[in-house]
Amino acid sequence: MYKKEYMDLAVKEAREGILSRDGGPFGAVVVKNGKVIASGHNRVLSSNDSTCHGEIDAIRKAESKLGTYDLSGCELYTTGEPCPMCLAAILWANIEKVYFGCNLSDNERIGFRDARFDELLGGRAKLPEGFMEERDRETCLEVFREYEETDGKRY
Repeated sequence: MYKKEYMDLAVKEAREGILSRDGGPFGAVVVKNGKVIASGHNRVLSSNDSTCHGEIDAIRKAESKLGTYDLSGCELYTTGEPCPMCLAAILWANIEKVYFGCNLSDNERIGFRDARFDELLGGRAKLPEGFMEERDRETCLEVFREYEETDGKRY
């Protein structure tokens, strides 16, 4: 069941990433049984790692903390709809539910190519119904606007 407090933590992570100039406005939180396991944000620029998106950062930390690659029973909250790479990582990790703020079109409007890659790879029609749910879009759009106002490097 969706809890706004977890999306607020994802937003906080995204803002931390923006202020640190680590990367784009993407923060994520992994939750299991009502407890935050890990959080992360986009670190593409600070780590010179094109795969270190917010969701990947949070998943890596959660797996390390739990000592397993299997995040069954976990939910993921993220400020932006996951790109195809992150979506694949979420599926590999067995995360059961994804709540996202901004959608792929919003990601595209601030310069990210997620929708293009998604189309190239076949889209999302085959995902289980209810697996992903858009929530708190307006709150997350505020973070995207904050990111747009920075003079940080775009990629």
